[in-house]
Amino acid sequence: MEDEVFNQFVYVINQLVSWIATLAIIFGGVIPYIPQYRDIQRAQNAEGFSTYVCLVLLIANILRILFRFGRYFETALLWQSIIMITTMLIMLNLCTSVRVASELSTKRRSFTDQGGRQPFLFSFSFSPFFLSEATDSKDEEIKVPKKFFMDFDWNYFWVWSRFVDYLQCVLAFILVAAYVTYLLLDSVLFVETLGFLAVFTEAMLGTPQLYCNYQNKSTEGMSIKMVLMWTSGDTFKTGYFLLTQAPMQFWICGILQVCVDIAIVSQVYYYSRYPQKPASHITHTTSAKAL
Repeated sequence: MEDEVFNQFVYVINQLVSWIATLAIIFGGVIPYIPQYRDIQRAQNAEGFSTYVCLVLLIANILRILFRFGRYFETALLWQSIIMITTMLIMLNLCTSVRVASELSTKRRSFTDQGGRQPFLFSFSFSPFFLSEATDSKDEEIKVPKKFFMDFDWNYFWVWSRFVDYLQCVLAFILVAAYVTYLLLDSVLFVETLGFLAVFTEAMLGTPQLYCNYQNKSTEGMSIKMVLMWTSGDTFKTGYFLLTQAPMQFWICGILQVCVDIAIVSQVYYYSRYPQKPASHITHTTSAKAL
């Protein structure tokens, strides 16, 4: 009787741990973006967040979902990709609206603010001609050139003026990638390559910070707590891949991701112990991954 109760207790504990691990895998990746979203919303300034982070994560997770049609993996990882895609679209929506509003505000200030004085043309307010000239100039000044996805101008790729343009780009990528996957789904080489590209793209998300630290010979301005959170999270994720016998691409790129995190932690130690140049010349950088 006691053995039966003990076995049931162990079973409940195992189920509980399994559920906690699953929830951590599904939602853990989006947690760092919650405070980032709140900061942008509160400050109405998106300059500190690179929307290319959203691009990388969107591509990686779309490819991962398509990979599942050719090679089965845990449902928790599928939900993780769906939630990450949703999160990145929400971030893009916020950043686009904030950036456009900031551009309009800057244009208005550049016309009306002249050291606290009114523009010269307004001093001739008694003349309808001058007033018309001033109004027309103001209307022209606050117009911001708009960039659209359908313009297909690579100079403005991923810096469009409307959220709908990002949606159009993502949908176009999904349709093309899904069509190619459908045609080549029977090819083992294609399926395995697709899975590798999906997780490798995400694994390389921390390399911009690694490279920036190397260029600046410093890690000042970078959140050490955030780096430690990356390392612990990526280590947990890689262990989850191994324990659940996820496809080889997942745990190989997970190990690579942990190695990048450890390299950044090593930079923190090295540059703090052996400063390479005066602090006054340090360029503060923002990590793509931290954002």
